[in-house]
Amino acid sequence: MSAHSSIRSLAVLAAVITAQNAFADAYPTRPITVVVPFAAGAVADLVARIVTERVRVTLGQPIIVEDVPGAGGTIGVGRVIRAASDGYTISTGDLTSHVSSSAVFPVKYDTLRDLEPVALLSSAPQLFVARRDFPAEDLHN
Repeated sequence: MSAHSSIRSLAVLAAVITAQNAFADAYPTRPITVVVPFAAGAVADLVARIVTERVRVTLGQPIIVEDVPGAGGTIGVGRVIRAASDGYTISTGDLTSHVSSSAVFPVKYDTLRDLEPVALLSSAPQLFVARRDFPAEDLHN
């Protein structure tokens, strides 16, 4: 998924949230915090900053990107889970921070029960590469 389609997806999501809340209390009425469970400058941080800038314009509220690295992302994810469930603290992440790490590290949350996926922001394929003169031509050799 390209950065542009990710931004469009999140902008549509923001519009849907805004429309759904038109009949309820106005949302958002204050800044939103997006917790990135990795260090500043990591790919997840960059994606979050690109996407949140567009969402900030759409929603008309500041969006704070807060990097909370550590323990394979579980510290940042745990911070989001402990926050009030009012839509003002959300998380970005990936397979490591939201799935694998909670299988390796002892955590005080259940990813499936305590989190709800909202939008796919990006996709990053994984590759096997080797020197040009490496004897194997594929993974079967």
